[in-house]
Amino acid sequence: MPTAWLNPDDPFPPVDQWDPDGLVAVGGGMGVDRLLDAFSRGIFPWDFYRGHPMWFCPEDRIIFDPKTWRPHRRLARTIRSAGFRFTVDKAFSEVVRQCATVPRPGQQGTWIKPVYIRAMLKLHELGFAHSVECWQGDMLAGGLYGVALGAVFCGESMFHRTPDASKAAFAALAAACRILGITLIDGQVPNRHLIHLGGVIISREDFLERLRNCLPPPPYLGNRWEITETQIAAELRAKTE
Repeated sequence: MPTAWLNPDDPFPPVDQWDPDGLVAVGGGMGVDRLLDAFSRGIFPWDFYRGHPMWFCPEDRIIFDPKTWRPHRRLARTIRSAGFRFTVDKAFSEVVRQCATVPRPGQQGTWIKPVYIRAMLKLHELGFAHSVECWQGDMLAGGLYGVALGAVFCGESMFHRTPDASKAAFAALAAACRILGITLIDGQVPNRHLIHLGGVIISREDFLERLRNCLPPPPYLGNRWEITETQIAAELRAKTE
């Protein structure tokens, strides 16, 4: 099936026209309205083709339920002993920059380009994009960021400079989601790292149904995440002791 090419005002094609490999469309820009429409449909940007964003919704999706998720024993022990502390939305731009620049095994570069970073910063300003930071002393040891709509958090990327720091940041994200009443974490594309974290792989059809149940009626409104280190630490203790 030919790939849909979008102009800035074109809608995304319907589900029955998406490519089997998960590619939904190419182009259309990365404005706020485009991004919010994409995430509300289970679609996310992933790479560029000749400067145009590529939009995906894979047939297999990996998700987490923050209410029932618990860190595995080794990670729980690390969270208790490594001296990590966790913040929310205290270093959003730095987390995105680190996700774009920290080398990853098996990868030659990054798809996180300046146009995408500018778009995420705008979503952060509007209260849609959020970060979780994992600190070791004054060093940003790891972190992650993503987009929240209603009761779903769509994870975009994570990084670590200290072993297990990104996994610990995920544990802090799950804690923040429980505090905020977020009931679904979208890990997007299944991989060994997310499977090891305890993600569950479901079909695209199942995911889209769960997503619809998490979304408020449009227009969507951003939310400031006002969560303290003390709140996160207390919530983590409940899952790691």
